[in-house]
Amino acid sequence: MRYNERELLFLARQPAEKAAEILMRLPKKGSVLKKRLVKLVVNFLFYFRTDEAEPIGALLLEHCRIIKEEENVFSISFVEEPERKYCFECDSEEQCQEWIEALKRASYEFMRRCLIFYRNEIQKMTGKDPLEQYGISEEARFQLGTHKE
Repeated sequence: MRYNERELLFLARQPAEKAAEILMRLPKKGSVLKKRLVKLVVNFLFYFRTDEAEPIGALLLEHCRIIKEEENVFSISFVEEPERKYCFECDSEEQCQEWIEALKRASYEFMRRCLIFYRNEIQKMTGKDPLEQYGISEEARFQLGTHKE
């Protein structure tokens, strides 16, 4: 995926689906938990120093695993780079679960599966493909099991 810094900064300033100050540890050796403002916007997870307006980093939530590590702690690692693991410690078990669910729903893969599911449900109910009117019903990305990453 291609994006530039200006586009990322614009996206980081958009309203968040979820945001909170939580403890975060980067995958660098010797990294420690630090309080960060973490902000989920579409399928990017931005993280900020708590006293700054510009993000210090962003994670694209694609091809990643979101795993509950222990009580109040979850991690994000990437399929192609499993050693690149970010850890997050929440204030409560409930907050931890909310973050895990929100992050899982934010990926393109999840949104694609939802689109295919609802497309099939609408087609069963109406007998018509809802994507046909847009001329995209035959595109591979909207077919079950034919999506190439």
